[in-house]
Amino acid sequence: MPKVIVVYATKGGETLKLAELIAEELRSLNMDVKIVEASDIKTTRGLFGYDAYVFGSPTYFGEMTESMKDVLLMAEKSELNGKAGATFGAYGWSGEAPKRIHDTITFVFRMDTIREPLMVSSGTSKIASKSIPNFCKELAAKIK
Repeated sequence: MPKVIVVYATKGGETLKLAELIAEELRSLNMDVKIVEASDIKTTRGLFGYDAYVFGSPTYFGEMTESMKDVLLMAEKSELNGKAGATFGAYGWSGEAPKRIHDTITFVFRMDTIREPLMVSSGTSKIASKSIPNFCKELAAKIK
């Protein structure tokens, strides 16, 4: 059974809702999923041993959260080259964070990422409920 970690940062709870929905969908695809808040990852050891990595952050003043930046600095040292990866985030008006995380894991970490990040305004939106299954299937297809 493939092991997946979903690392999220949240400000108002919407990115957490997305993380939970993504984890639920991945579990329905027979994956062992662990959800971890970015601020709870203290060392690179917290990122070892997974077949796929999903990183999510809200966009806050045009940026990802500091805790997600810290996780990405650790992830850079975690030998994720070739691993399956995806990004997501909730946003109100701009949505830069999921795009920046996506570019980082694709071009810096050289992960095998899905086409684009999942970006929605809310975990309860119709777009989220329609997009999450495809997002997860695309990630599942990348897991080696």
